[in-house]
Amino acid sequence: MKVIVPVKRVIDYNVKVRVKSDGSGVDLANVKMAVNPFDEIAVEEAVRLKEAGIATEVVAVSCGPSVCQESLRTALALGADRAILVESDSELQPLAVAKLLKAVCDKEQPTLVICGKQAIDDDANQTGQMLAALMNRPQGTFASKLVLGDGKVQVTREVDGGLETVELMLPAVITTDLRLNEPRYATLPNIMKAKKKPLETTTPAALGVDVAPRLSHSRFAEPPKRAGGKKVADVADLVDKLRNEAKVIA
Repeated sequence: MKVIVPVKRVIDYNVKVRVKSDGSGVDLANVKMAVNPFDEIAVEEAVRLKEAGIATEVVAVSCGPSVCQESLRTALALGADRAILVESDSELQPLAVAKLLKAVCDKEQPTLVICGKQAIDDDANQTGQMLAALMNRPQGTFASKLVLGDGKVQVTREVDGGLETVELMLPAVITTDLRLNEPRYATLPNIMKAKKKPLETTTPAALGVDVAPRLSHSRFAEPPKRAGGKKVADVADLVDKLRNEAKVIA
């Protein structure tokens, strides 16, 4: 069984995001970048499937500029067997990424695609679902547990009311939630080995995919700063402030 795992390069989750002074975008100058945390979970799950003897090959795929090779090398150090970079300096929106991934999957023919449920930069939560629709494959989103066997996969999903279990026929597309697993750390020997693992580079044009943006951003702005809290003398004072100042009760 071949497993494909898309990997996105994003601002490290420990870094405070800054908006450019002209509001044209997010300031990426001298900012630490890292693999999207949900994608790390997806890589970990794929590697565990390989270690369990269920998967035979794990392929990491990234779409973006050449610096995305760093994220792919991280995925290789975590246990992926090889990597593919779809190199593009254009802005890649979720639908464009889904089309690129479909083109890669058409070539690679994976049994399972495991995606992070969303990227922490745009929080779009769209690519996995779009990919499943384009490929006409069953999808299991927000997975907190996977059980594979007999050409099927049971996916325990995290939903608003608790947990839901669905059974999908393979091949399928899965998106991972936080509680699926805890990703391992890349050891120094594995980091060194990752440098020798194959990393193929292609382009959207070579895959026959149009990645022109279909949405435009008018302005970026930081959220307003929260006002300080206030102390109240008693319940009556609290109700008065909720009614007359916050206006959240009638």
